[in-house]
Amino acid sequence: MRYFKEILVSIAASIALFAASGVPANAQSEEPKAVNIGFVLYSKSRTPGTLTARWNYANRYFGPGLATGGPDSGFAGNYHVRYFYENGKFSDEYDLKVAQNGSFFDVTWLVDGVVKARGVGMLVEEGAALAVGWRRVDD
Repeated sequence: MRYFKEILVSIAASIALFAASGVPANAQSEEPKAVNIGFVLYSKSRTPGTLTARWNYANRYFGPGLATGGPDSGFAGNYHVRYFYENGKFSDEYDLKVAQNGSFFDVTWLVDGVVKARGVGMLVEEGAALAVGWRRVDD
């Protein structure tokens, strides 16, 4: 029985050494590269033409936002949106275009007429909110 335990310990140690040998010494200290994916949830505010936002980019940056200048009803339309970090510090601002595409939405974020991000969305919460997945673009 003792011989069997020694063999098991030896095998376990060998596996641990083998696994560790294939991993660079600094691998655990490296942060994974951020993915170019974001999510935002827009909800109608009590002020017509205004949406409140909760956004997240790459699970690293997130916070509230406010889109103004939109239509009195529905989500499709043109807005000006300002985003903030969770601590209240300003993040970004864009012209926001939301276009209905059947049951879904095409969403575009622009700065000075240049497209900076694109996304697709759908109504959630029985139509009370617009959920949008998005990514930054170079076109």
